[in-house]
Amino acid sequence: MTKSTESKKEFHFRKPDKSDGASVWELIKHTGVLDLNSSYSYLMWCEIFSETSIVAEKDEEIIGFISGFIHPDNPDTLFIWQVAVNESERGKGLGTRMLFQLLNRTACKDVHYVEATVSPSNTPSQLLFKGLSKKLDTECEIDDYFSSDDFPSEGHEDELLFKIGPIKKKIK
Repeated sequence: MTKSTESKKEFHFRKPDKSDGASVWELIKHTGVLDLNSSYSYLMWCEIFSETSIVAEKDEEIIGFISGFIHPDNPDTLFIWQVAVNESERGKGLGTRMLFQLLNRTACKDVHYVEATVSPSNTPSQLLFKGLSKKLDTECEIDDYFSSDDFPSEGHEDELLFKIGPIKKKIK
């Protein structure tokens, strides 16, 4: 077995449930770069939006999480709210693999677009979504979305909207 085959088998992908909320909150907290929301919000996210969210486990520890939902105004769009990968696993394609897992779920069978907001300084997320569009052989439009003035506290960057699609095929 090759090293890349071994590393692919190390991960277990599944839908989150409310018992994952505390671990997800800790993962987000330890990224040091994502907005940390209340622990309650992650409990709810893992419970209510489990069909369009994902956890990645390695050695029974949550090392990756994506929160997503089907956009209420655009039922063909999966909006990705946060992507978190444990520092030890960054740069290994785990974010992309979690996105592919999500896109192949029954809950996303009618999804033709992926959207996410990304701050200009978040190069890893920009590369993730640009790479996703390339792997899906589709477009990636980037537009202004939220300005720093939209946020109630000082210091928050602008947020750009990444829109990937139309997605013609699902990749496993």
